[in-house]
Amino acid sequence: MDEIIRVDHVSMNFRKNVNHATSMKEWVIAKLKGQLKYEDFFALNDVSFTVSTGEVVGIVGTNGSGKSTLLKVISGIYKPTSGSVVTAGRIAPMLELGSGFDYELSGRENVFLNGAIMGYSEEFLKNKYDEILAFSELEDFIEQPLKTYSSGMIMRLAFSVATLVNPEILIVDEILAVGDERFQKKSFERMMNLIHGGTTVLMVSHNLNQIQEICSRAIWLNKGSLVLSGSTEEVCGAYHQFMMQ
Repeated sequence: MDEIIRVDHVSMNFRKNVNHATSMKEWVIAKLKGQLKYEDFFALNDVSFTVSTGEVVGIVGTNGSGKSTLLKVISGIYKPTSGSVVTAGRIAPMLELGSGFDYELSGRENVFLNGAIMGYSEEFLKNKYDEILAFSELEDFIEQPLKTYSSGMIMRLAFSVATLVNPEILIVDEILAVGDERFQKKSFERMMNLIHGGTTVLMVSHNLNQIQEICSRAIWLNKGSLVLSGSTEEVCGAYHQFMMQ
């Protein structure tokens, strides 16, 4: 199978303020006195792996292990401190649903805005618009500004745009719980249709049963480092045993 994602010795370093200022005034005073102190924090440390076209890869690890940071690096949101990421397909990152929306614009306008950000032409989005709208079930609200939407409505619209444009690579961060129970079921079915249709998927989930049900392979991160990459049974089994210690 062709390689569609290559993560090559990727590290991601953040500078963390360790002054523990309790107010803006304290922070400004410390800065003016040159007393601000920082320490380096590696969210990712020399991570390497590849993903082949059509694979569905789950990423597991405790909170703070670097899972979400890794997805953001692969999506192009973060530039790695060192190393490189090469992708060979259009990416739909479903990380923070609605983060690319303008809340002053209508739902309809945001469909075209978000689609354009993802690299789709206006003509393509016009052809997909009715399908996106029908899936979101927001026909009665689509001309209203997004600031009048509930958080659930925003997530439904964002999910509809991200998944109904058939991306080559879908990046998912714990967001399958979209809307009410009925819409969640529909969203899950849509995800499975994409998977069975050949879309390459990278997904983070704390639900090991979900990882084993959906994914063909898994990766375990711990404190920014890759611990294990292999079959879902092997990785989830080792991770579960680690968590039981």
